[in-house]
Amino acid sequence: MRPFAKAIAIWLVILVFAFANGALRELLLLPALGRTTAYVASGVLLSLVILAIAFLGAPWVGRTTPAVALLVGLLWVGLTLAFEFGFGLFVQHKPLSALLEAYSFRDGNLWPLVLAVTAVAPLAAARYRGLA
Repeated sequence: MRPFAKAIAIWLVILVFAFANGALRELLLLPALGRTTAYVASGVLLSLVILAIAFLGAPWVGRTTPAVALLVGLLWVGLTLAFEFGFGLFVQHKPLSALLEAYSFRDGNLWPLVLAVTAVAPLAAARYRGLA
């Protein structure tokens, strides 16, 4: 159970950076680059940040099996989706259709690819670090 508790702590760090990425996109990238380029840049940046955090966090989690590392990635995706839909529906009061738009790649939104990176980041980091 220990690797999963540490994985949740690392996911909370990712969550903080995801909020910062969203603020950067809304406040700076959108006005400067336009919608499509800003969404692409934001998606690429967030993917790189997730990979970096996974890489930096892998030694703290410690040696693991590839299966456990993949389960951690799936846990991160599940936590991300639960947060995204919970926050969007119950805090921001957005309709489900508005939340699902992020999955259409419309206007350069790379959110599905960010989720794919999230899923494989712990395994990639653990393998790169020689921990899986």
